[in-house]
Amino acid sequence: PDLLPACNGEITTMSFLQDVVDILLQYVVKSFDRSTKVIDFHYPNELLQEYNWELADQPQTLEEILLNCRTTLKYAIKTGHPRYFNQLSTGLDMVGLAADWLTSAANTNMFTYEIAPVFVLLEYVTLRKMREMIGWPGGCGDGIFSPGGAISNMYAMLIARFKMFPEVKEKGMAAIPRLVAFTSEHSHFSVKKGAAALGIGTDSVILIRCDERGKMIPSDLERRILEAKQKGFVPFLVSATAGTTVYGAFDPLIAIADICKKYKIWMHVDGAWGGGLLMSRKHKWKLNGVERANSVTWNPHKMMGVPLQCSALLVREEGLMQSCNQMHASYLFQQDKHYDLSYDTGDKALQCGRHVDVFKLWLMWRAKGTTGFEAQIDKCLELAEYLYNKIKNREGYEMVFDGKPQHTNVCFWYIPPSLRSMEDNEERMSRLMKVAPVIKARMMEYGTTMVSYQPLGDKVNFFRMVISNPAATHQDIDFLIDEIERLGQDL
Repeated sequence: PDLLPACNGEITTMSFLQDVVDILLQYVVKSFDRSTKVIDFHYPNELLQEYNWELADQPQTLEEILLNCRTTLKYAIKTGHPRYFNQLSTGLDMVGLAADWLTSAANTNMFTYEIAPVFVLLEYVTLRKMREMIGWPGGCGDGIFSPGGAISNMYAMLIARFKMFPEVKEKGMAAIPRLVAFTSEHSHFSVKKGAAALGIGTDSVILIRCDERGKMIPSDLERRILEAKQKGFVPFLVSATAGTTVYGAFDPLIAIADICKKYKIWMHVDGAWGGGLLMSRKHKWKLNGVERANSVTWNPHKMMGVPLQCSALLVREEGLMQSCNQMHASYLFQQDKHYDLSYDTGDKALQCGRHVDVFKLWLMWRAKGTTGFEAQIDKCLELAEYLYNKIKNREGYEMVFDGKPQHTNVCFWYIPPSLRSMEDNEERMSRLMKVAPVIKARMMEYGTTMVSYQPLGDKVNFFRMVISNPAATHQDIDFLIDEIERLGQDL
């Protein structure tokens, strides 16, 4: 009530915001302090009962508001902590954080140059640079920042369908033949989710077999395409994955591109997790063939450490997104404006309101240069290899697949002493299934570190260690191994 725009609110506002900044700065310093917990874990009902979170008719004092800020951060997960390995997006970049603060203060919408002049130009420049790195001549094509990889993948599906059957935009699915899409059995769930949302249906997404390292098998893809065509279905999209969620596998893009060309199918590359490797001269060969894709998903908020959210869809053919999505709303996209209308990008997006996601990436890129991102990414991959080398022959560890990891995903079982001499049978399996969840629960209760686990196919729960936090060091990897052993000795 006493804050701006209340009259004479300047002094109160300044001291309030100064206090907020102090709370934030303390949190930032704590995030990088290894002696602090990654998480102060409480069960949901405990947190609900411990504080009053309810919304009231009467305002609270600014002191109470500051207390709310402190409490929220007290129980937040420190995703920038050097020992937080739980998600594909980790770390806390200072320039990215500054950019996020600026974006919030500017508080505008990405749909027109009229209200987001600088941001719209930065999106144009940054997307063109990303397309150049994919290998499209002169960075030609189109693109958009979207609210995450799942939406980017859905855009790809939407545009691929429109390219093949433009009439679907007006007439809907009833007017076109039954479509089918193909993706690997290790691909992200968003491919099926997109098919469900677009009315294509999850049954129309055909999962292609993977080899033991998690890469799509091209001969199986071709077999399933021919099978679908024989049934009278129309194959319209293949989604190849560059960096799968669990194994970090890179599908063989060149072989997949050949098949897509042969059968005239849109080739999409979901590089949400692996796209960042395009920044590294040492590792970008893993995406060889990506330049032949029709569209690419790339999430700088994962491997490149840009604050959430920052996900791009890049499309090789210019103008396609616009014709697929535009609705010509005359209250936003007036045709008689006094500037070049090609910068009004809002009509090619599915959203109307669209957050400014580009500024964080652009400012970080300015601060680091491409070589800075490269160094950060190379370091994370080197740490993953260090972990792999350390546990591959260590007592009590079994790797989920052979060979060194292609990305920073290291997948392994920890075998407690009680299971080490057991023969490999049903009982051992069912006991091993319970090991990772118990160790994970203990990690969270102690608050020392976080790493995710999951089953996959016929494999029972295993740890999936991923590294995308530039703050992590060899000591943090050593700590993680000691911690797993400390917490799992008695199981």
